[in-house]
Amino acid sequence: MGAGHGHRLHFHGHSPVHRAPAHLKLLALLAFMLVVVATPRQAYVVLAAEAALLLGVVLLSRVPLRYLLPRMVVEVPFAFFALLMPFISHGPRTEVLGVSVSEAGLHAGLALLVKGSIGVLASLTLAATTEPQELLRGLQRLRMPELVVQIMGFMIRYLDVVTAEMARMLTAMRSRGCDPRSPRHWPVLARSLGALFIRSYERGERVHLAMLSRGYDGRLPQ
Repeated sequence: MGAGHGHRLHFHGHSPVHRAPAHLKLLALLAFMLVVVATPRQAYVVLAAEAALLLGVVLLSRVPLRYLLPRMVVEVPFAFFALLMPFISHGPRTEVLGVSVSEAGLHAGLALLVKGSIGVLASLTLAATTEPQELLRGLQRLRMPELVVQIMGFMIRYLDVVTAEMARMLTAMRSRGCDPRSPRHWPVLARSLGALFIRSYERGERVHLAMLSRGYDGRLPQ
């Protein structure tokens, strides 16, 4: 059950952003995203200034963009929806490259794409410059409920364990001629995911009993 306690998003460095206290970075991210969300969708100059500010922080952190950009793939579903909005929205029409689109949908789609990209890049920058344990300590300093912090800590600690077990299950499936990407084998994949959930739940119970036997009283030792 041993696994590394770091996370794959962290980029080792010694920049001022890396050295900044975690709780201040969390507060800065929250305040920045509130400003981004509150920005009117047609205020493109303000959105461009916010994006420039974020890029300045990325440059200050010395985290290469080639490290961050591939990890922005999580935004693909939102980007796809943003690209659809000009075609499915109602209201006055305008032409873009000879294609008739909704003017309101065009502005809404652009705003969603820009704000989503800023949010994802800002979150990745925080993850790349802050170790998981520092984030947890930062949440504690911000008076986050102790139980929530503990749950997040165990999630980080055992995420690699669960993903490694899932990888072994997929390897075993492929060795038996089962392709998890094929719709014909999705029922087998679903049963495997159910078995993984049960194993993870049982592992959690065993860990909790082990903690209780060692004097756990709701608070973890520092």
